[in-house]
Amino acid sequence: MAYLTEEKVQELQRLACAIRETTIRSLVASGENGTNGHTAGPLGMADVFAVLYFHTLNHDPKNPDWDERDRLILSHGHITPVRYAAMAHAGYFPIEECMTLRHFGSRLQGHPERHFLPGIETTSGPLGSGLSQAGGIAYGARMDGKKFRVICLMSDGEQQEGNIWEAAMFVAKNRLTNLTALLDRNNIQISGNTEDVMPLEPLADKYKAFGWHVMEIDGHNIEEIADAFEEAKAIQEKPTVIVANTIPGKGVKTIENDYKWHGMPPKSEQLGTFLAELHSACGVNH
Repeated sequence: MAYLTEEKVQELQRLACAIRETTIRSLVASGENGTNGHTAGPLGMADVFAVLYFHTLNHDPKNPDWDERDRLILSHGHITPVRYAAMAHAGYFPIEECMTLRHFGSRLQGHPERHFLPGIETTSGPLGSGLSQAGGIAYGARMDGKKFRVICLMSDGEQQEGNIWEAAMFVAKNRLTNLTALLDRNNIQISGNTEDVMPLEPLADKYKAFGWHVMEIDGHNIEEIADAFEEAKAIQEKPTVIVANTIPGKGVKTIENDYKWHGMPPKSEQLGTFLAELHSACGVNH
């Protein structure tokens, strides 16, 4: 991967802002259609998705089934609006299609469905399954002598589920160094703050005890995100998990860190306020 220049960092920051705006607009369109949508998590992960789709992943939007592509597994499928937005900006499909989010007959459902949309590797909905799926894909790739990498994105709330830790043992035992997990540590879930619902700390120490190489980063720092994925490629002794500390609702100040926005879309009358706050945070002048 090419060195991350200052110009590239600025480009990725602009893309993250554009991805957030598209995400917000799609969520408003979803709400206007009478359906639901998740806001906090998608906005918090926009920087990670900008780095992945425009710097880190080996992929081809014009050939989404390319055999040598990296596999991106989204375990917490409810944040898929930000994945759709990133994919659209990367050229997988028109950005305007994002406005069909959760509409009847749309390819862009509230949880990703791999049969509907090229470029989606797995169908996800039930939480806690993504790391097992990623582990199986990584194990199969090694058996077949494939060189692609597997990246698994997980929520912190999922870490309360036993399936995650079974997968963590499997991946570590088999030293699947072709797999990198990133844990979205935003400290919220649908019913409150994670440490109130079911305390997770010390998360990093738990993964270390399970045999993983662990990094902790600022999930909104473009350079730290990109560097962490690069470092993971160099670790040959054990799999890597990146604990990315993020702010749910990032970019819209009035909803940041508010767990109530975990599963609630903005109303159409809130669009102007959301975009104004986002543009202010991104330094966009109008």
